[in-house]
Amino acid sequence: MDISNARWSDEEFAQERAKVLALWPTGQQVDLDEAIEYHLSLPEEKKFSAVVRKAKEQGRTLVQPRGGVALVEDHIKLLLHLQNEGGADLLPTTTDTYTRNMRFQEAQRGIQESIKAGRSMLNGLPVVNHGVSQVRRVVDAVDRPIITLSGTPFPRLTSEIALAAGFTAYLGAGISYTCSYIKSMILEEGIRNYQYLDRLCSYYAERGVVIHREQPGFLTGTLIPPGIGVAVGVLETLLAAGQGVRHYSVGLPQNLDIVQDVAALRVYEEVCRHYLDQAGIKDMFLSVATHQWMQAFPPNESEAFSVIVMGAVIAVLGGATQIITKSTQEAIGIPTMEANAAGVRATKKAIEMMRKRRLPVDDEVRLEMEMIKKEAMAIVDKVLELGDGDPAVGTVRGFKAGIIDIPWAPNIHTHGNVIPIRDGNGAVRYLRTGNLPFSKEILDFNDSKLKERGKRMSVPVDYELACADIQEICSPCVLSDI
Repeated sequence: MDISNARWSDEEFAQERAKVLALWPTGQQVDLDEAIEYHLSLPEEKKFSAVVRKAKEQGRTLVQPRGGVALVEDHIKLLLHLQNEGGADLLPTTTDTYTRNMRFQEAQRGIQESIKAGRSMLNGLPVVNHGVSQVRRVVDAVDRPIITLSGTPFPRLTSEIALAAGFTAYLGAGISYTCSYIKSMILEEGIRNYQYLDRLCSYYAERGVVIHREQPGFLTGTLIPPGIGVAVGVLETLLAAGQGVRHYSVGLPQNLDIVQDVAALRVYEEVCRHYLDQAGIKDMFLSVATHQWMQAFPPNESEAFSVIVMGAVIAVLGGATQIITKSTQEAIGIPTMEANAAGVRATKKAIEMMRKRRLPVDDEVRLEMEMIKKEAMAIVDKVLELGDGDPAVGTVRGFKAGIIDIPWAPNIHTHGNVIPIRDGNGAVRYLRTGNLPFSKEILDFNDSKLKERGKRMSVPVDYELACADIQEICSPCVLSDI
């Protein structure tokens, strides 16, 4: 499959759209002229891009939960609860697993089973099956902007329906979601699928409707070294920009080490700007989003609340514009709307109490910022070199060479040679760096941090310890016997 970062022509895009809209009957409901007119009629407080831009100007952190259920009426009830009881600044629509995998016939059965059962039998809203007019009822019912959380390498028809219905933001990107959510898809296909979405968003923007695009970070359920996370965020920013997107948010999952998490949030936009400037792109709006702990949660409610609140503190100290929240029921399964709203409220209260304070940049924070930048730029520079300046070509070649590698990713086209591990202070380092193109300075720094942990704990810093680090947060806290 040929791939490049060149902007799709109008003809290419139109030909591809005809195929996409034919995938399910509701695709024929999409009328771009009518959709654009509807978007232009929305008040500013329902436009995701406007709300995020204003929050960034004011130095505020917006709270953005996840959530979705099978039936439109129930989904409206969920969003109103998150808005009115949780106080969410931004509202979600998570799609169901069948929709994420384009299994629309099974999603339709899920709708019917949900009606029979009187409760949701799906883990999200099947927006494609409901269609434009039904999904628009959700937009009309609430007072906040809505983002589509599709968790899929197949965003095309879902994005057509969601945007035409009036959702003003879309989460997902071709590298992150291809690596995180599917076993065998090649990177070329995942990138092209999101090029379609980004080209669709630029179509809206050319007609005065700015859709907020958001890069998710890696949601693999394991530790992700921030250097890798930032590098991939940079590449996905360049890929979106290549299709004409000029409003973008880059995401990073928290590792729950305050110094390193804050350092990563602080440098993220700076590194993105460096490569956008290098590409001659000066007009890109960027914001930074942080995802509360994406790995295994403590089953104990009190301990789970501590993870949520610490995530809120990290977001404010790092200057993130958005925080994507979790609930205390993450260890159990899909949270109730009450638990979901409680996670939002706990996050909002912690943000309020932080009073926009930022973590001072002392020597420790400054060193982390420098090392994260060096790791990320080493990867991106090599990728661009492999692609002769084209980030799409370079990404594909980079994954084949292991220059980019994602720890414990399910996709078979990642090498899986990189293994993360915590150092003695809790920052995420590398037990194995695989083929990452790191300098001797980066490798020596990493090794020194692991040796410090080995001496402090008097245990081998090995694969077994790396596996234990994954379970650390979900393990019961150690109660003192004093």
